[in-house]
Amino acid sequence: MLTSLQNEQVKYVVNLHKRKFREETGEFLIEGWRFVEEGVRRGADITKVFVCPERCNEVWPHLEQVLKENEVPVIEVEERVLRKMSDTENPQGILAIVKQTMWSWNDFERAQASQNLQDSQDPQGLPILLILDGVQDPGNCGTILRTALAAGVTQVCLTEGTVDLYNLKALRSTMGTIFSMKILTHCQPEAILSFCQEHKITVYTGDIQGKDIYETELSMPLALVVGNEGNGPSEAFRGSGVNRITIPMSHGVESLNVAMATGIILYEVRRKGGKRPQ
Repeated sequence: MLTSLQNEQVKYVVNLHKRKFREETGEFLIEGWRFVEEGVRRGADITKVFVCPERCNEVWPHLEQVLKENEVPVIEVEERVLRKMSDTENPQGILAIVKQTMWSWNDFERAQASQNLQDSQDPQGLPILLILDGVQDPGNCGTILRTALAAGVTQVCLTEGTVDLYNLKALRSTMGTIFSMKILTHCQPEAILSFCQEHKITVYTGDIQGKDIYETELSMPLALVVGNEGNGPSEAFRGSGVNRITIPMSHGVESLNVAMATGIILYEVRRKGGKRPQ
């Protein structure tokens, strides 16, 4: 059992709260019983688990068995040590170190090539590339990803300037759904638009100056761009060749929370089904 706050493993975990260290090591933290359980269920590459015996609950016996079967090291820690390692004031009793999955454009190309097969296997799936362009609030980022997966979206790009995907608040808001998505980070808008043009993906940008989403005929496959909370999408996603769409609003309301707006648009896309190329 770890009892010292000066233990090297404790220091390593504490350093994983820093973005620079996460990027250097290619690892990140997840906390809480439900999150760790979701990570295990969705096949996250968990390298180590820390657990406080005094905080174990009813899910632990089964979870511990699965971790042992997967040969994941489990280390017991004192409660005060767990508090040192945790990002929350009252940690639930468990946290884990996870390897980041490094996706590439090649992965997205393979996903596009097999989209027809995916559609037949998953009729609820959507042939959508979701782009978060400069979204800065970690709660919004996490909620968008969780909503997107629920709507059937599995491919996501985060542009440079978007909040760190592995920010603990963002992670908690995803509720583990990132482990079922292909997410490409640090993307340049020009690279995204080039990919879409090459693969005949119609680009739609959420914009208050756009066309009413309910009056817009959608073409599949499509890319949906949602922008920064204050400034909206960048100019690259407002140019020619990009379709700007908006959600009609009443009583002088000018805009919606970006996570809320994304959910509305995605489910409208799902409702319509979209027009696929012949």
